[in-house]
Amino acid sequence: MSDTFDFVIVGSGTAGGVLARRLSEDPAHTVALIEAGPPDRNPFIHIPAGFMKTMADPAVNWLYETEPSQGTAGRAIKQPRGKTLGGSSAINGHIYNRGQRLDFDVWAQMGNRGWSYAQVLPYFKRGERRIGDGDPTFRGFDGEFAVTDLDVHYPLCEAFIEGAVGLGIPRNPDYNGATQDGVGYFQRSIHRRRRVSTATAFLRPSMGRRNLRVYTNTHALRIALDGRRATGVVCRRGGRDITISARRELIVCGGVFNSPQLLQLSGIGPAGLLRELGIPVVHDLPGVGENLRDHYGVRLAARVKGAATINERSRGLPLAHEVLKYFTGGDSILNLQPTLVHVFWRSHPNVEHGDLQMTFTPASYQEGVQSKLDPYPGMSVAVWQQRPDSAGYVRAVSPDPFAKPAIQPNYLAEATDRQVLLGGLKLARRLMHTPQLEPYVEREEQPGPEVQSDDEWLDFARRRGTTTFHPAGSCRMGPTSDRTAVVDDTLKVHGIDGLRVADASIMPTMVSANTNAATLMIGEKAADLILGLPPLPEVELSHA
Repeated sequence: MSDTFDFVIVGSGTAGGVLARRLSEDPAHTVALIEAGPPDRNPFIHIPAGFMKTMADPAVNWLYETEPSQGTAGRAIKQPRGKTLGGSSAINGHIYNRGQRLDFDVWAQMGNRGWSYAQVLPYFKRGERRIGDGDPTFRGFDGEFAVTDLDVHYPLCEAFIEGAVGLGIPRNPDYNGATQDGVGYFQRSIHRRRRVSTATAFLRPSMGRRNLRVYTNTHALRIALDGRRATGVVCRRGGRDITISARRELIVCGGVFNSPQLLQLSGIGPAGLLRELGIPVVHDLPGVGENLRDHYGVRLAARVKGAATINERSRGLPLAHEVLKYFTGGDSILNLQPTLVHVFWRSHPNVEHGDLQMTFTPASYQEGVQSKLDPYPGMSVAVWQQRPDSAGYVRAVSPDPFAKPAIQPNYLAEATDRQVLLGGLKLARRLMHTPQLEPYVEREEQPGPEVQSDDEWLDFARRRGTTTFHPAGSCRMGPTSDRTAVVDDTLKVHGIDGLRVADASIMPTMVSANTNAATLMIGEKAADLILGLPPLPEVELSHA
């Protein structure tokens, strides 16, 4: 094949990997997939616990940071993003979590036709291969992306769950089914002791197709434009610039930080910003890079007595034993995702729809940041608001396509976010000290019993909170009448022909979930929109 294709996809991440497979299924279509990073050969990508290595590895990670803000007590927050085949699905925490019906019904109510829960549910199901129990009304069993259950239950996890039930939070064995509320074990993208990414599930099985070409180590510099029509993308590959052309469409799947930056570098974005940077304005589109949202998580931790935790199994001779067990098929911490138990609940009894997500794991981290484990036995509960109102931006800082963009989520800027998080922190402390879990608590390490008032809680949240790695919304979907929208409900960029965006950046509002599952759905639906196929039939749902 030449460097001209019917469809060109920029970014091989969660949505891009799905699109490469779906668009190349018809041999009449030629497809190019462009990835700035290397192939996904790093062994730490595929070992589930290897995320601890890849989260800080510049070879497979963009290693972004946020701008400091009042909500983070002046701290910059690390924002890892995958830079390899599979994108962030190759380095994330393996959690499969779709969100609530409410999330997608709100998208439709905002004027996005075809994006209600009943309409997107078939796309969640199409790519899913659920290995385990599930209601077929909600779950898919024949797709490519394996979703499994945790196969080992630890005493601390069982005590935590029993304690939550004692507080009136019901067990929910399938939060991706009829309802999200409740407590139970997370479902995960790990199968046969290996990570499931979009590279392993969708892309690798398709790479033998003659009509699909995958470019790795190829950095997109700018969109090639003929007036207001996208004709391809200019890339840096092997030290030289090449243009990869699209006969029909260019689909940007660079992710929440890279997609808006690429549009801005190409002259598509807020005119004032582009002029400040000396970038010629092709199309004044004010919403490009705006509406950035992220889940801001705060972790409570306790020192443990009377039970084993991951902390002491992760160093020295015990770690060598865990490695041996992993490679011989035994129960090993190397086969675990970073959080094991979920709680989806409400910050106040009067709240109608769940607005909190909490996670529990029999491990604790230094200063509450998911990187280095504490040197003593520990356990932790993390909590965040599901649908934050605080919004920020992603902005290019230079015409240089290799310069990292400015990222500012404005964590905790809105009073509603602070109030919901306060309710969550107080509930998290109750969960850490239930009669069922209390026998294992030697003492509360974070924040410590001295923190009691609302002001003290918020001070702790600002000093110790961090991202939960779920940015979204920087190329928001909305109708043409909305000047702040970037793409329409077919994911076409407003005012530019031949160009779509398909990744988590198009989310109009934050989903009540980790973002990987919803981004898989976006990739599935985008494929049908691009190919002009009729939408999958809506799922009949009870409104009880």
